[in-house]
Amino acid sequence: MLPGIRDKTGFTAALCLAVFGAYVTYTGSKLSYVSEVGPGPGFFPFWIGTGLLLFSCYQTILSLSAPRKQSETAELSWRGSGRASAGWLTMALSIFLFRWLGFAASFVLLTVFFIVVIERRPALPAFGIGVVLALTFHLLFVVALGVSLPAGPWGF
Repeated sequence: MLPGIRDKTGFTAALCLAVFGAYVTYTGSKLSYVSEVGPGPGFFPFWIGTGLLLFSCYQTILSLSAPRKQSETAELSWRGSGRASAGWLTMALSIFLFRWLGFAASFVLLTVFFIVVIERRPALPAFGIGVVLALTFHLLFVVALGVSLPAGPWGF
């Protein structure tokens, strides 16, 4: 498919990053760059998109000069794909459950799933980590920044 490219996965990632970076840079350039009090709404998107483009160039160079990889077995590849798919589906389910459980409870369940099922670690510490992270998010966003997060039937 791509004969001169040694790392096709890295090249594909660089291409996707370049397209996204170009879109962000283009969108940022349509907004005002400076306002009367400092940077305007287009300042950060423009420079973030430009940084993404620079990183995609670096990734392209790496993919062209990378040593050829030996192919992995199909079993290992599918096992990793299954775990990644389970993570994405669980994240989507967590977002869906925000309405009924609230952010905190949904986030704790998501964290516990990632730690116990995906990473295969003990459940009790995973639950503690989930509670601490949910509390940290609540303190940061709700208390410090005044951003409302979806609340469940228990008020949190």
